[in-house]
Amino acid sequence: MAAERTPQERPGPRIRLDQPRERRPRLLPTYDPEAFGRLSERIARFLGTGRFIVWMTVVIILWVVWNVSAPAHLRFDNYPFIFLTLMLSLQASYAAPLILLAQNRQDDRDRVNLEQDRKQNERSIADTEYLTREIAALRMGLGEVATRDWIRSELEDLVRDLRELEDLKEYKDLKDLDRAADERRGVFPSGRSRASDEGDR
Repeated sequence: MAAERTPQERPGPRIRLDQPRERRPRLLPTYDPEAFGRLSERIARFLGTGRFIVWMTVVIILWVVWNVSAPAHLRFDNYPFIFLTLMLSLQASYAAPLILLAQNRQDDRDRVNLEQDRKQNERSIADTEYLTREIAALRMGLGEVATRDWIRSELEDLVRDLRELEDLKEYKDLKDLDRAADERRGVFPSGRSRASDEGDR
């Protein structure tokens, strides 16, 4: 029985999950995308100002005047100003990607802000709906609570009933007093006898 091979002796690529892979050498130079993006935004922001247009106009005018009016041995770009055309073409070829990169970064920021605004609006709508439900529940609860006018009307009804009971009681007491006085005198109203009066009781 052959001995089991160790991972170092096994043929093929070595795969170890507990060890990170070695980085392959990169041919292109590394850079910080965030720093490069900030630099591109700064350049694009400067290209979009009036100061850049003024400076560029001044440089082109001085360039043309110098190469037209200066002595021949001091001119470095004679007519038709091929070197100036090359410089302007290089400036335009670099300016366009930088502006596009700055716009892409601005679009990313706008997308993040839009997402945050949407979440904030959703939270505001949820809070508004919750407050609406709470206000509706409070109104329903207040509808079941006794109000001041209702309590006053109920107390007035009770006072009226008590007065009626007191009046009725006073009437009965007066009637009983009249009957007792008639009995003492031996007089029965409308010819009624004591037996009939006792029968009524």
